[in-house]
Amino acid sequence: MKLDRLLAIIVVLLGKRRIQAKELADIFEVSVRTIYRDIDTINQAGIPVITYQGTGGGIGIMDEYRIEKKWLTEDELAAIATALHSISSTYDSNHMRAALEKIRNLVKHDGESKFQAKTDKWFIDISTWGKDEKIKNKLQLLSEAIDSTHIVSFSYVNNKGMVSVRQAEPHTLVLKSRNWYLYAYCMEKEAFRFFKLMRMKDIQTSTVTFVRRKVELTDLPWDTEWNKPENLVELEIRVKDKGKRLAEEWFGVEAIQLNEREEMIITTAYPEDEGLYGFLLNFGTSIEVVRPLHIRKKLNELAKEIYHMYET
Repeated sequence: MKLDRLLAIIVVLLGKRRIQAKELADIFEVSVRTIYRDIDTINQAGIPVITYQGTGGGIGIMDEYRIEKKWLTEDELAAIATALHSISSTYDSNHMRAALEKIRNLVKHDGESKFQAKTDKWFIDISTWGKDEKIKNKLQLLSEAIDSTHIVSFSYVNNKGMVSVRQAEPHTLVLKSRNWYLYAYCMEKEAFRFFKLMRMKDIQTSTVTFVRRKVELTDLPWDTEWNKPENLVELEIRVKDKGKRLAEEWFGVEAIQLNEREEMIITTAYPEDEGLYGFLLNFGTSIEVVRPLHIRKKLNELAKEIYHMYET
C-alpha cells in the first residue's frame, strides 16, 4: 500500500542522513520515478525532504527540521527488535521483517554496533528441533483467516482420540508450552475453545465472515477452564535420585521438598486426562506417583501394556 510505503520512507530518512533514490527504489521494489512522486507527497504533507547534490548527496530531511524520534529509547527499540526476532524463529512473515528493518533505521548510524549488541544479548528460540512445514502452513492459513475475519472449518482429534468436524471463528494464535494453539469461538459449542494445531487437519477457510468478539487476552482466558479446581487432581510424586535434575527442569527447584524420611517429594495439581498419564510416563523410572491410588493403578496398567507390546 502507498501509505505504508510513505511511512516507511519517512522512517528510513529519519535513520539515514542521506540516501540515493535508487537505493530507496530497491528497498521498496518500485521505480525511481515512483520514489520521487512519493517524496513530493511527503513534502506536501509538511515534511521537508530535499535532494542534496554532489559528493555525499542524496535524498534527506532538511537539517533544520526536527521530528520527535525519542518516543522510544534505544533500549526500548532493542527490546522490541529482540521480541520480533525471537518470534520469527517459529513464525516468520514479511510484516515482521519490515518492522525489524524500520526499527533498525531509527538507530543512528554511529550507534548501529552498540544497538546490535543489545539485540544480540537475548534470543528466545521457540522453534522446534528441525523444520515443521505443516505447522508453518497452518499458522499462515489461520493468520490470514484471522486478519480477514473468515470462519474456518477443520477436523479435530481430541485428547481421547475422538474425531469431530468443527467450524470456528478464529481469534488468536497462542504459543504455549512449546505448542501452537488456536483460540477460537466454536460454532458447535457456542463458546470459545482452545484447539491444538497438531490435532487439526483439513483446515479450510470459508467465504463467510464474522464480527470479532471482545476477548481480554491479558487474562489468559484459555487457562480458566484448565485451572478450575474441579478439573484438577492433586499429585504426590516421589523423585528418585537419578531423576532429581529432570524433575527440577519440569517442576522447578523449589517444588522438591524433603519428607521425614529424607525422600524428595513433589506436591502439585494437574487436570486428569490422557495427556497427564503420558506426561508422567515420560519420566520413566525417575519418579513415582505416590497418590492418588487410582492414578498409580492407571500408570501400572499402561506400563504393563507397553511392556507386553515390546516383549516379543
